[in-house]
Formats: sequence, structure tokens, C-alpha cells
Amino acid sequence: MRRLTTKTWLLALGAALLACVASESLYRSKIVAGAESFYTDVWHRLAGQRREARHVALVMIDDPTLAALPDEPLAFWTPHFARALATLQAVGARTLVLDFLFSGSPERWIGKLGLAPDEATRSYDRPFRRQLNQGNVLLAAFRIGDGSKEGDYVLPSPDYLLSLPDYALSPHVGLTNLEADSDGVVRRFAMTGTPHRIAGLPHLTLALLAAIRHTGQNPDADRWRFGGRDIAADGAWPIAFAGPPGSIAALSFQRLLAPGAERDPAVRALAGKVVVVGAGYAGMNDVHPTPYSTTLSQANALMSGPEIQASAVETLLGGHFIDPLPSALRLLAFAATFGLLAFWGMRLPMTRTLALGAALALGLAAIAYWLHGRMLLFPLAHLHIGIGIVLGALFLLRLTREERERSYLNALFGRYVSPQVLTALLASPDLPELGGQATRVTVLFSDIRNFTTMSEKLSPKEVVEMLNTYFERACAVLLKEGATIDKFIGDAIMAEFGAPLRQDDHAARALRAAVALHQVAVDFRHWMERRFAGRDLPPFEIGIGIHTGDAVVGNIGASSRMEYTAIGDTVNTASRLEGMTKEVGAPILASQATVDAAGGIARVGARHSLQVKGRAQTVAACAIQGLA
Repeated sequence: MRRLTTKTWLLALGAALLACVASESLYRSKIVAGAESFYTDVWHRLAGQRREARHVALVMIDDPTLAALPDEPLAFWTPHFARALATLQAVGARTLVLDFLFSGSPERWIGKLGLAPDEATRSYDRPFRRQLNQGNVLLAAFRIGDGSKEGDYVLPSPDYLLSLPDYALSPHVGLTNLEADSDGVVRRFAMTGTPHRIAGLPHLTLALLAAIRHTGQNPDADRWRFGGRDIAADGAWPIAFAGPPGSIAALSFQRLLAPGAERDPAVRALAGKVVVVGAGYAGMNDVHPTPYSTTLSQANALMSGPEIQASAVETLLGGHFIDPLPSALRLLAFAATFGLLAFWGMRLPMTRTLALGAALALGLAAIAYWLHGRMLLFPLAHLHIGIGIVLGALFLLRLTREERERSYLNALFGRYVSPQVLTALLASPDLPELGGQATRVTVLFSDIRNFTTMSEKLSPKEVVEMLNTYFERACAVLLKEGATIDKFIGDAIMAEFGAPLRQDDHAARALRAAVALHQVAVDFRHWMERRFAGRDLPPFEIGIGIHTGDAVVGNIGASSRMEYTAIGDTVNTASRLEGMTKEVGAPILASQATVDAAGGIARVGARHSLQVKGRAQTVAACAIQGLA
């Protein structure tokens, strides 16, 4: 990691602050609310069935019900509704919600068409009107305009409105309008179904009215209490869906019409609940997109209007309120996320910074999903946008600086090290001190044996061809282990491990490189035999000497010509060991210091105590036979 200057820290802080301000501004303006909705939709789909509906139940007029009464139009079903309502009253269902628009009266149709005597006409709906007069049956209305005038409301037939207790609409009629977001998905429900309140007309949504009546509160109040909190009339709340479509189990309407329905266990289970009666047969239009539409497993999973109404009722009665994260925690999340990314992003390479950003994004998604299960909305989309802002700012801040460093280091070390080492140098917190510094390194020398004899039997052009071909292969294995190719001295190669990029395992790298280099020489022998067949050349062999110790590494030379190299006793010892490989009969000779520093990765052969030129003390060395 890099050491950063004060200016760099201030720039990183600025990137974090920019992301915080932008994310908070977007959050307050709700410009990207749709992105947050996308994430909450995903959490709904992943969670699946979340809970059982304990306060509400569904009774649906389904296809089996229609099949049982094939010759009766739904508009003339009020006697069947009366029987069903009587059954529900008998088993103790407390609040009965009819999610149907009874805008026409069968009695009026019968009378208009003259199909029955006046007495029969007046008595057709009597059982149904009697049920409406019980006081715990709620009817549905619908707003088709902005609600500013009476003509904007589709109301139940006057015959039914006159049957309501005290002829009052507001306690007994609710609006079924569902509030959809800009993408057409129903995610929330409003308290009132119209922005305009007209005396004598319904104004509360059907779901809220059902919850108010079920809890014995006043429909004409401006606030109500559910789940331990006050709910204002002008608010809107996310629907805490129990699960995907079908999660609130529906009882078939025909079971309420069956003889002895009061003894049916499924019917008796409706006691004490809000029962929403609606349509659930094929081909009906009362279906809507919800967070579960276009699910992970099935496309276009629409939910019926009655189930959405029941879900809203359950949200209120169960106190399942989904709240946004408190402002203080939201700001803390912004600051912590963006500050952490900016802090580490300026210290890490860009690839690791991107990985950190991705890890943060995934981690925050996991937190958002966990909090969603605890009824809290985490501003994940805004955090992801902020992460993108920080990454973009970091990229721009680092672009010019890294390009300058890359050009500088490439010009300096491009001839010596592999692209991987150069990349690592750029990621290093410390650039090499080019004026020279004492560094612990491992130096490798390699020399071609019998090179003079070969040169005498080959033309100058062929000698150059041989050296270039061999050096190409030799350098490849050295660079693979992170070596710095110091120089070529005639037929010899000098390389260092551990500089300019620090490598804690430089001794092990050198031994691995030496074994690989020896194998290159063995393979190259075959190339020599094919290329120079019949030239009576000695077998191609090399000697390799390796030593570990301190050396002075840096730019050394005159002002007119500088060269990055290593000097010192360690370099001389490695060179002398290479020169003694033929004498001891070992292609690879490493000092005991190198073998010890490598940690036993090599198979060691004969051990020697050698007197090398330039040193008063002997050097303990080992023949390297391969890797352990």
C-alpha cells in the first residue's frame, strides 16, 4: 500500500464528501426512488412467503363457484351474497368487506323489464339489504376522476345505500382505488382514496376503513392508531405483503353456500377476522403488478385486487409497518461507506479498489436484505450510486499520477524486470531509492560452459543467433519468478531477486528459477544439436551460482551514463560460485545462506566448503539437484 501525502488525503476526503452530498441530495429529492423500489422488489421475491395473515381472510368467487351457478349472471347474485354474509355472521366473522361494485340493483332491472310482479321485484334484494343493515358489512366505491365533484365517484346503488345504518356512507363505504408507482406497480396504499373530501361521500380507502371498523375507531377522525403508532389520514404506507400472490389463502365462495356451511372447519376459522369477499375467476381484470411481478421463477405474477386489499388490512392490523432507515443512521451509512472506500481506494491498486467497491456493494446488499426482513428500508441504490461516484473520483485523481509514475518506472526498469514486477512496483507504497540503498537480495549468475570453443567453430552471426535464442528462453523463466535482469556479460546472465521490488521469498524464487534455467539448458542442447548438426560442438551446458546477502542496489555510474545494478560482496560471491560449478561437478551451486533462506524447498546434494577469490573465509555451498 502507498504512503499518501496530505494533499492526497484531502482529495480522498473530498471524493467521500462529494459522494455523501450527492447521495443525500438524491435521497431527499426522490429522483432515484425507482431504483430503491427495484431492490425492495428483489428482496420481496427472495424472501417468498414471509408470514401468515392472522387478522384477515379471503373469500373468492372462483371458477368452481361460477361453474356451480352457470345460468345466473353475477349482477343477480345478491341472494347468494346474502346467504354467504349470513354464514359469515353465523360463524363470528367480525368485519365483512365486499370488494365488488354493486352499482346496479337487480330489482331495478327486473322491474324495468317487467319480468316479475311488483312484490317479487321489491323482495328480490331484501335478504341482501337486511345483511347490509347489520352494520358490519362494508361496500366498495370507486373514484374515476380527481374526486373534486360528485360525478367522479361510482357508488353502490341507492337501494343499498339506503339500507346502511343511519344512511351514512363514510362508515360503510370505502374507495377501492389502488395507488400505483410510476412503473405501474402497487407497493403502497393510501389512507384516503381521494385528494378532495366531499361531505356525504366516501373518502377513506376500503382497506383503511375495514381496519378502522375492525378496531372500533371513528372513521371521521383525522388520525387512527394501529400497531402502537398514530396513522394520519393524509399518509401512505408500503404494503407489508405476506408473500407472493396466493400467500393469503382464499376460501371458495361456493363453500359459504353449501348446506351446513356453518359447520365447515375452514369456514369456522374465519371467526373474529376481517373477511374480504372478491372475484378470483379467470379473465377478470382486477389484477395488478406488485413487487412479486416478474418474479425470479415466474413472469407476470399479478396479484388480485382483493388480495392487495387484504394485504393492506393485515399491514394495519398486524402493525407490519415498513419504515425508512432513520436519518442519522442513513447519513452514518453514507459517511462510513464512502469514507472507507476513499481511504483504502487511494492506498490500493485500482483493480483492488474496484474489488473493494464490489465487495462493499454486495455486503451492503446483504445488509439491505437483512434489514428488509426487519421492516426497515436501507438506501441501497443511493449507496451504490455513491460508491460509483467515489470510484469515479478516485479513478480521475489517480489517472494522471499513476500515468506519470508508470512512464517514469517503465523508462527506468522496463529493460530489467517483467511487466508483472513493474505493475507490482506501481502498487508498492515505496518507490525504489534510485540513488542506491543497502538491500538484502539473492543474486544469480549463469554462464555457458565451453563458450569459447563454440565461438571458434561458429561464425559471428551464428554466435549471435545462438545467444539470442538461448537468452530469450532463459530470461523467460527468470522473469517468471520475478527476477530483475541486471545485465548480460558476454555469455553470462546476472539477475537479482528482491530488488527493486521487495520479495520476502527472494531466495526461494532464485532456487526455483535456477532449476528451471537448468532445464532450459537441457532442452536447448537439443536445439543446438539440430541447428548445428555435424559441427562437432561440445554439449551445451551452463553453470549457475547463487548467493544471498546484502548488496547496494540503485542507479550507479557517471552522469552521462547510469545503470541500475547491484554491487558488493554478495554479487562477487555469486559470480565466484558460478565459476566453481564445473570444478565441483554441479550445474547449480548455491550458498548455504541461500539454502537456509529458501526454507528447504530444494533437494540438496553434496555440500562443499569453498575458498573463493576475494574472500578470506570459506563459503559453505551446496549442489542443488532439484526442488523438494
